[in-house]
Amino acid sequence: MLAYTYKDHGVFKLTEKPKPTIQNSKDAIIKITMSSICTSDLHIKHGFVPKAVVGITVGHEMVGVVEETGADVKTVKKGDRVTVNVETFCGKCFFCKNGFVNNCTDENGGWALGCRIDGGQTEYVRVPYADQGLNKIPDSVSDEQALFVGDILATGFWAAKISEIKETDTVLIIGAGPTGICTLLCAMLKNPKKIIVCEKDKTRRNFVKKHYPNVIVVEPENCLETVNKESANGGADVVIEVAGSEESFQSAWQSARPNAIVTIVALYDKPMILPLPDMYGKNLIFKTGGVDGCDCDKILSLIEQSKIDTTPLITHKFPLKDIEKAYEIFENKLDNVIKIAIVN
Repeated sequence: MLAYTYKDHGVFKLTEKPKPTIQNSKDAIIKITMSSICTSDLHIKHGFVPKAVVGITVGHEMVGVVEETGADVKTVKKGDRVTVNVETFCGKCFFCKNGFVNNCTDENGGWALGCRIDGGQTEYVRVPYADQGLNKIPDSVSDEQALFVGDILATGFWAAKISEIKETDTVLIIGAGPTGICTLLCAMLKNPKKIIVCEKDKTRRNFVKKHYPNVIVVEPENCLETVNKESANGGADVVIEVAGSEESFQSAWQSARPNAIVTIVALYDKPMILPLPDMYGKNLIFKTGGVDGCDCDKILSLIEQSKIDTTPLITHKFPLKDIEKAYEIFENKLDNVIKIAIVN
């Protein structure tokens, strides 16, 4: 089968690999119908994910059809359409029982697919702990609608949940990339008084303005002034940082009112520094990533009810054989790309 493979630092290549087989009674084999490219894949390519294993098939955003299940898989069967969770989790350890599935103590716990074990930019994938890692897609929900459930939409849902957004709040979301937009969609479900989105890229600003006209959109250089103007208490009540730069990290705490919640969702390519003397007295509450992706069933239900729609994010589609062209467009932000669907 074709598989897009991490060959070396800075090098991904489309290769031939054997079709995966069941290795554990809790495994399932999924025939991939659609996958996508994530910025985290680029982080692997450029060496920013130390745990990534050379030789693995990359990709962790995918949907497909169950091809085969191990003897102990109970929740799905052959022929079911499913989303695949970005995280592998056993469901039984202390962290899983408390909803902290990103910290599952299993040897493959956390982000494994497309990082430490073979992922989904291919034709077939083996999913460990299938009962936890797969969610059945309702018949009325298309592959396109479900594509981001297991990763960036799960991230946005988790970020909005842990940020404790109230209806009286002014919420600032820094970054309007795909994960930022998914976070915006999930924050909107909380019905806050105002949402401000800060984004440096003009294409992305225009995307937000077009699709979510009630959201205030601002450039980074005007962010702090706008937040202070639109907020009642000297800054945003909730700040969610999804951009992942040194500037956006500093802007997050600077834009927050005293005693606000600052949720860090972004993945950085170097350590960030909190200037604690400058922050003294703001009494901020920081919450940090990564995602605990255990609400995929709830997200699918919201999609089925037409309360979440991420299909506008899919701006391009390519067959698997042309995935290198898709990566070129996505990595270089060509042709007004937001997200790319790889179709099998």
